[in-house]
Amino acid sequence: MRAIGSSLSRVGAIDKVTGRARYPGDLNKPGQLYMKILFAGRPHARIVDLDLSAAKQVPGVVAILTAEDVPVNEYGLIIYDQPVLCGDVVRCVADQVACVIAETEEAALEAREKIRVVYEDLPVLTDPVAAMQPDAFIIHPERGDSNLLCHYKIRNGDVEAAFAEADVIIEGEYRTPFQEHAYLQPEAGLAWLEGDQVVVNVAGQWMHEDRQQIAHALGWPEERVRVEYSAIGGAFGGREDMSVQIVLALAAVKTGRPVKIVWTREESIIGHHKRHPMTIRTRWAATYSGRLLGVEAEVIADAGAYAYTSTKVLGNAHLCVTGPYEWPTAKVDSYAVYTNNIPTGAFRGFGAPQGHFAAEMQMNKLAARLGLDPVALRLKNCLREGSQLTTRAHMPPGVSLPHVIEAAAERAGWKRPDGSFQKPTLSPSGAPHIKRGVGFACAMKNVGFSFGFVDECWAQVELHGGGDIEEVVVRCAGADVGQGAHTVFCQMAAEAVGVPVERVRLVADHTDETPGSSGSSSASRMTFYAGNAIRGAAMRALKLWHDEVRPAVGTYRYRPRATTPFDPETGEADPNVSYGFVAEVAEVEVDTELGFVHITRVICADDVGKAINPRLIEGQIEGGVVQAVGYAVLEHFQVRNGEVLTRHLSTYLIPTVYDIPDRVESLILEYPDPQGPWGARGMAEMPFIPLAPAVASAVYDATGVWFDDLPLTPDKIVAKLHPRL
Repeated sequence: MRAIGSSLSRVGAIDKVTGRARYPGDLNKPGQLYMKILFAGRPHARIVDLDLSAAKQVPGVVAILTAEDVPVNEYGLIIYDQPVLCGDVVRCVADQVACVIAETEEAALEAREKIRVVYEDLPVLTDPVAAMQPDAFIIHPERGDSNLLCHYKIRNGDVEAAFAEADVIIEGEYRTPFQEHAYLQPEAGLAWLEGDQVVVNVAGQWMHEDRQQIAHALGWPEERVRVEYSAIGGAFGGREDMSVQIVLALAAVKTGRPVKIVWTREESIIGHHKRHPMTIRTRWAATYSGRLLGVEAEVIADAGAYAYTSTKVLGNAHLCVTGPYEWPTAKVDSYAVYTNNIPTGAFRGFGAPQGHFAAEMQMNKLAARLGLDPVALRLKNCLREGSQLTTRAHMPPGVSLPHVIEAAAERAGWKRPDGSFQKPTLSPSGAPHIKRGVGFACAMKNVGFSFGFVDECWAQVELHGGGDIEEVVVRCAGADVGQGAHTVFCQMAAEAVGVPVERVRLVADHTDETPGSSGSSSASRMTFYAGNAIRGAAMRALKLWHDEVRPAVGTYRYRPRATTPFDPETGEADPNVSYGFVAEVAEVEVDTELGFVHITRVICADDVGKAINPRLIEGQIEGGVVQAVGYAVLEHFQVRNGEVLTRHLSTYLIPTVYDIPDRVESLILEYPDPQGPWGARGMAEMPFIPLAPAVASAVYDATGVWFDDLPLTPDKIVAKLHPRL
């Protein structure tokens, strides 16, 4: 049986369902201490006084760490703009002020409550539009005289002329919300000293980047820091940035003993970043026949108090706000703005859900205005092989978007016998207040970090045995955050070497065993990048094996062709190495009296290039759809004056079994990517991206009313359907 294309069981699945898998919160060491963190709880304030005296008197307290204890008090994945522990000014409620380390968790909690902080409250900026104004106070005065973190432009062609000759102009303003990652395992970890190293076991997405940031804050060389990942209970981008890693290492170094921390769900919701809320204003110019002429767009993203990955997220939104379509002319301005809200950062889709929501809503509104079928209109304008982006770069080879659009539409009953496309008509619900509708949306998603980042992945393959290869040892540090990456690594190694998967042993759990970085488990990159690295290492090892070298060890660092950032004035760029393509159909029932939106059916067509493990892909599709259902209709993360109001899963509602679609149909398409390993593309983020506009368009189909503000909660539905109530 071939390793690739088989739905093999996930590595570690039995251990997880039987409880044998060890997550960071399950780990213990003899003589360990326990840590609790004092969060600022203020959106913007100056620390006037910090009194630890009463807290230090609590029996069992070993140490309380403050800003003075951090050798290099700064960190950040993109920019070092955040203190590990605040000693002067706090800029959001999530800022960490002190760490209490005690013999028991109870003692640490009691001592934390006895820390007395005197704050001088400062003005609070929570609206990014207000924060952009010339008279706004500056949240980071050390970074300049503006709250603007970054501004991207696209200037392509004569947009004014395009609008002047247009037959129809579609304008819209769209608002997308914060979203909480809500992974099953809250942040936790254990740190200890081992010789001259500090060892930190946490759940993360990029262990070598964790190591770099820990070493930087400690002022140590990286080889004195070892990061280990045990089982990881979900991530979705929420573990790309630091949470407990640095303070755990600092506590172990300062006390000389193992230190453990486990966040509560409330601490997790406060303590890690969220999806960027964005306000998008856009207008499209088109002819009566449906040919696109020009696009203008403005994207304003709330970065929160610190940069995190806002520059990368905004880059994707900037590219995707014009949709997966060909445009003769384009003018786009995108801004990420510092505020005093909780920081925002990576979340499944990484800016693409926000940008595509606006673009797909515009496309469906254009179809409605012109009386054209939305699928046919997309096929008239969508990107194809050789198409040029608004950044003037040509699409890399392997553009399958037309096939993906057609596959989703045909499964939904869109195509007629004569080959034309016409939206299917759903039968009535039988209840006059329950209206049924169907909506369509599509999207593209980059594979890799892009925009000039030097992306790479390291792997090593060892072949052991005599005449036959008896064992294959694969070293690759890519984190498995629930997507099944480690299973796919083993399948690709087995395929490359020509042995059963059972002979492959993967080493991927800490930085000392995998000296080269494999990059982050994000940006839909693991299968594509790790697959190319593993295949390259396997080829080198096989060559040595055939030369009678035992064991045969091959090492390979995969680096694709270079990408380029946006030109500051024109936006010209070759932004991405590769893309994935997705289309979705949503069927809904809308209770026009109570405002509830129930999704009865979702069809999700994804071009994965090559299905390495079809069952894992189905899991990614179904999981992505359900997570997107929460984003579209349910999850309402509420912030007021910088304070988080939805601090618990009793107030921040995520989908349960009663909220998921009645049926999710996964269409796995295989149009090989010429650059991918065995033709494979990354796909984990794609099912999330077009679901919200597909649902919103289905609600319009059911009710005749457009909803441009996510999530589509019952109060919003009722308010627009019954404005006089």
